[in-house]
Order: sequence, then C-alpha cells, then structure tokens
Amino acid sequence: MQAPKLDSMALPPPPGIIGSLRAGFDVIAAHVAVVLMPLGLDLLLWLGPRLSLNRLVQPLLAQASSLAPSSGLQPADVTAALEVYSQFFKSFNLLVALRTFPVGVSSLMSGRMPAQSPLGTPLTLQLDSPLHVLGIIFAVTLMGWIFGALYFHWVASLVGAKALSESPAAAAHALFHTLLYSVICAALAWTLGLPLLLVLYMLFAINTLLGEGVLLFLGFISLWLIVPLFFSPHGMFIRKQNALASFMGSFQLTRFTLPTSSLFVLTVCLLGVGLNFLWSVPADDSWLALVGILGHAFVSTALLASSFVYYQDMSTWLQTVLARLRASMPAHQA
Repeated sequence: MQAPKLDSMALPPPPGIIGSLRAGFDVIAAHVAVVLMPLGLDLLLWLGPRLSLNRLVQPLLAQASSLAPSSGLQPADVTAALEVYSQFFKSFNLLVALRTFPVGVSSLMSGRMPAQSPLGTPLTLQLDSPLHVLGIIFAVTLMGWIFGALYFHWVASLVGAKALSESPAAAAHALFHTLLYSVICAALAWTLGLPLLLVLYMLFAINTLLGEGVLLFLGFISLWLIVPLFFSPHGMFIRKQNALASFMGSFQLTRFTLPTSSLFVLTVCLLGVGLNFLWSVPADDSWLALVGILGHAFVSTALLASSFVYYQDMSTWLQTVLARLRASMPAHQA
C-alpha cells in the first residue's frame, strides 16, 4: 500500500508570512502603549547617565602598549588595535547590558552608545573597581532579563494568548522560566563560546586557511540553528511551557516548517536591520534622533508581535496536520 498523499487530506494552507506581519503591525497599532518599554530604554541610554569603564581599562591598555615591543608583533599594528579599544571604552556605557538576548527589550541606542545628546555631555560615572563592575553587570543583566520577560509577556498577551492575561500567576510563570532560560543560555554561551574562541585562535595561529575553513563550517551550523533559537522562547509566552519544553518545541516546529520559518526569520531580520540604518541617520546630539527612536520602538515591537502571531498560527497548523496524518494511518495500514 502506498502512503497517503498530503494533497488528498485537504490540509489547510500554512500561515502566510505577509499575513503574520500585517497582523503583528495591526496589533501594536491598536495597543501602542507597549512601545513605551523600548522607548524608555532608548531614552535612558540616550539622555541618561553613563556607567564608564574607561578609568579601569585605560591603565591596562597602557600596560599592554608598553609590553608590545617584546611580544614580536608589529608596533604599528599594536598601536592601531589599542587605539580602537581605547576609543571604544571611552564611549562604552555599561547600561547597555539592559539589552539582553535572546529575551530582552529591543533597543536602538544599545548598538550606538552615543557620547553626546541634545542635552549636552551626559553625566558619566567612572567605575574603577573590578568587584563593583562585576556586581553592576550582574544587577543590570538581571534587570534586563526581568524587563525582557515582562516585555515579551505583554506583547504575547496582545496577539491572542488569552491565558497569559487571566491572572498574575501567568506573568510570574513566564518571568520565572524566562530567568531560567536566560541563565541556561548565558551558561552555554560561556562554556561553549570561550573554548571555541580559543580553538579558533589556535587554528588561525597554526594555519590561516584552516582557521577560515573551520569558521566557515561553524557559520553553516549557526545558520541551521538560528531559526529554532529565534522561536525558542516563544512557547513560554504563547503556550505557557517551561523553559526546556519551549526550547525543544521550537526545534520540533522548525523541523516540519523550516523553509517557511526560515523565510519568515530572514524577513524579520532584514526589516529590523534595514530600518535600523534609517533610524540611525540623525546625529546623536539632534532631537531628530527621537524620530528614529520612536520608529524603532514601534517597528521592533510590531516585528516581535508578528513572530508571536506566526508561532501561534504555525503551531496550530502543525498540530492539525499531525493529527490528520495520525488519523489516516490506521485506514492506510488496513
């Protein structure tokens, strides 16, 4: 006996990308107050005080510069690299840790780290104690995870996940599992990322071509992982799953819907990154930058809402398809 054809089962069409994007933008246009969270974060990073590591880092850079002649490296290359690091830490603001990944409040200014604002040179608080820096990083990152969980919960509750808005217990459930999920992601990033960087450094030191080959291979693997990782937190907010079930559920979803899901993620990334170039056109010390901040807050929130719409509709579609396939198997085997 031949396997039943999908066409003969009158399966419903999968959710469309354009329809999900349109639904997400419509939801945020009708509940525009939700953009206050990314708007508030960007205003803090733009107009608020800075937490600087410059006083702590500059002596270390000076010491590295003095040791450069004995390292065997070209002095010009060392000087150029140290100058790049020096300029980076002069404008670095530790409060950008409020923008956490993969769950976090979207932000335009976290990538720009403006040194000026329309109000003039902002207040800068210099941190010169490593212990203080570690404590502040922990506190700011924790706040970023909490605000990110509330932001995702708020957006998810607007796209039709009615169970999320029934009681504060749903928000507490999402918050707890978001924190657990974020801790796991951070632990994996450190335990896998650091050894991987060391291995890449050794491979490039041995042979540049070998290092580039391994880096290209890792790039292909990351492309395969991007889509399930993109949807990995959605189950906690849409289906009230725990952190592990949400993570595994995203892999199951993308396993059956990879071509369409990949195109959706690519579309969202292109829209977000492409429009960020437009929002970043005004200078940091111009009030016109506020237009870009407002535009980014609305679009990024709408894209997040679209991803929840797509995840919810695609999960329902996949359950329908699998149920019909299972129902057809006994008759087919008979």
